[in-house]
Amino acid sequence: MKTRLCFSFCLCALAMNAQKLRHDYAEVNGVRLHYASAGEGKLILFLHGFPEFWYAWKDQLAEFGRDHQAVAVDMRGYNLSAKPAEVEQYQMRHLIEDVRALGAHFGQKKFILVGHDWGGVVAWAFAATHPDLIEKLIIVNAPHPAVFQRELRENPAQQKASQYMLLFRSPQAEQTLSADNYAGLASRVVAWGAEDDRKAYIEAWSQAGGLTGGLNYYRAARIGPPAKEGEPVAANISVPPQIKVPTLVIWGEKDTALLTGNLEGLDGFVPQLQVRRIADGSHWVVHEKPELVNRYIREFLK
Repeated sequence: MKTRLCFSFCLCALAMNAQKLRHDYAEVNGVRLHYASAGEGKLILFLHGFPEFWYAWKDQLAEFGRDHQAVAVDMRGYNLSAKPAEVEQYQMRHLIEDVRALGAHFGQKKFILVGHDWGGVVAWAFAATHPDLIEKLIIVNAPHPAVFQRELRENPAQQKASQYMLLFRSPQAEQTLSADNYAGLASRVVAWGAEDDRKAYIEAWSQAGGLTGGLNYYRAARIGPPAKEGEPVAANISVPPQIKVPTLVIWGEKDTALLTGNLEGLDGFVPQLQVRRIADGSHWVVHEKPELVNRYIREFLK
């Protein structure tokens, strides 16, 4: 464990360009969660998606740590955080409570919440459930649960784009994704990065349970398109659909997994909505265009 921690910390020191990072753990909601943080002030909490970890937000920690308490957590099941064995421990109610308990851990009554991919789905659900705890919500390429269920049900293009979810829920997922030292996964997820980035991700994935925890989000939600023609859509994410807090959605329009149909009708669920489309950004737009993403967040926070 010490070797892995030292390796990750060294990589992060390079990536942060001398921005001082703090690493610590929070014992919350019955699990031990690792997080990286920078700066002081109002809390801005970053939630990553699959198959990432806190490192996904390294550029945002450097930027927003200048005038916020910027915190990027390893969500349960990932990297240095606890990885409960039971699939049911990854149900949305547990993920929402993790976020609430983290906010309380940092001692701030309200905070800014940012999420990408699965982290964004959790952020949507948290904002719907605890609007009194959120000052502002920022979502990057993560579908609102109600809109996504509509797209899975009615949009053949999204059904086709979501076929990977059937694999991710299957017992073969870990073996398939870890093949050839995670070559296929790295070629998609870390295509934006340098060799140090690739090594950091493979280090996180290689830990015991390092893939299973993230895959259990899909298994617990049973989310995905119909497995066969005529079968119903799978989606076990039940949260109030209305979002009552000011919300910014940043969307890379070249996302091949989550299509832009997920933006249609979104304002019906989110009255205080701003949308920033990035035409040449993919699902990994946070990494591809960190300065632009940071600028959009800055403008929204002001």
